[in-house]
Amino acid sequence: MKSKKRHLEMALQTIPSHPDPDCDLEQYHTPATIAADVLWNASAQGDIQGMKVVDLGCGTGILALGAAMMGAEEVVGVDVDGGALKVAEKQAIRLKVQDKCRFLKMDVDDFEENADTVIQNPPFGAQKAHRKDADRKFLKKALKVAPVVYSFHLAKTEEFIEKVGSSVSSVITHRFYYKFPLPRTYHFHKDEKREVEVVVLKIERS
Repeated sequence: MKSKKRHLEMALQTIPSHPDPDCDLEQYHTPATIAADVLWNASAQGDIQGMKVVDLGCGTGILALGAAMMGAEEVVGVDVDGGALKVAEKQAIRLKVQDKCRFLKMDVDDFEENADTVIQNPPFGAQKAHRKDADRKFLKKALKVAPVVYSFHLAKTEEFIEKVGSSVSSVITHRFYYKFPLPRTYHFHKDEKREVEVVVLKIERS
């Protein structure tokens, strides 16, 4: 099993990050090691194989493409950034999962399809004042879209996110903690790389 997980991780490592990230959108690439672990755990919970999986704020598609490789029947990636989606579409062809994947350029507020599972790494809402709590809108949309959600959040906001989830009749069933590396991406970054504590919550509608 470990070798299969490592194989997934190696495949995800070949998916490039955004070529021109926008700091207003908080575009950080999900590390392959973390993406593989989340997808592996979701698969073990029976939330990927044969399912329709949606990734809100998919970026270049590492979670969406990984779900397709893990046996999802249909995968939909949603993002406002057309440049990121072009990368995701090319990678789907390269990885031979293009028949399973659709990538839609739109705001998550406008996405109305239903799914079995959402797996997402939304903006943390920590970068700019006008983006404060940006992850809240992603979480609420995810819980409207699917009965099962895997969602990345800053660990320090976990209590707040739990309250948001309970306000829309859901319960956290699993918590996975990671040290998420943030490489020097934007002009205002002073350090070459820093780590933030993140939690991936598995949330189910109650």
